[in-house]
Amino acid sequence: MSFPIALTINGQRRAINLDDPRVTLLDLLRERLHLTGSKKGCDRGQCGACTVLVNGRRINSCLALAVSLDGAEVLTIEGLAENGTLHPLQAAFIEHDGFQCGFCTPGQIMSAVGLIHEGDAGDDPERIREAMSGNLCRCGAYRGITEAVIEAQKNMPSRMNGGAA
Repeated sequence: MSFPIALTINGQRRAINLDDPRVTLLDLLRERLHLTGSKKGCDRGQCGACTVLVNGRRINSCLALAVSLDGAEVLTIEGLAENGTLHPLQAAFIEHDGFQCGFCTPGQIMSAVGLIHEGDAGDDPERIREAMSGNLCRCGAYRGITEAVIEAQKNMPSRMNGGAA
């Protein structure tokens, strides 16, 4: 049995036939579409390494069944840069050493993009840390991550300040 779905992934409409309705969005992205930026960490929704945006909202892609997202817009780390230019948050992560081993970095960046678009980032480091508490970093790069979020949101529109999500 085949389960047809259509997703817009990083701006590109994709028609996909799933052989199994239990395929997670993470597995579809990594194994079938070869978008390996989102990482499989805990596979339980606890570490945030698999964070992507679906219809503009942050989700743990390891917990979302792909078949349940028919018609959705998905943005992965691979879709952030435009025409070879880093997204402001990617650039800020580099500038502020917001990564060490880099394993959690894609999920951290996607979560931060979602946080900024939700209008919840502000400039309070504690508020940012709390809002991103579902994204874990084994290396402890939290200070650089927080500084990157504070800087990048100055160059990004958010819903609260009239920008588009």
